[in-house]
Amino acid sequence: MNLTREDVLKLADIAKLELSETQADALLGDLEKMLGFVDKVRALDLDGVEPLVYMTDRENVLRDDVPTEPLSHADALRGAPGADSDYFRVPRGGQSVE
Repeated sequence: MNLTREDVLKLADIAKLELSETQADALLGDLEKMLGFVDKVRALDLDGVEPLVYMTDRENVLRDDVPTEPLSHADALRGAPGADSDYFRVPRGGQSVE
């Protein structure tokens, strides 16, 4: 598929993008590279190749999900750098917690 600058500008208009002449030329080059890659993949003999869901066959290495008692309100506040009797205290607009 051959793209033209007009195709790029039409796509940019649909996507509500404002492109300079330089950006349109760069985007045209990038799109041509992507479409060239797709053409290379289309040329491959993929008969008998199963589609992949994941890129590797590695198993999930996360820990088992074991239910435990939740952290109490008091324990959560105790570990906070700033808290009052009921709430976490956080900085206002970049100020430090007092």
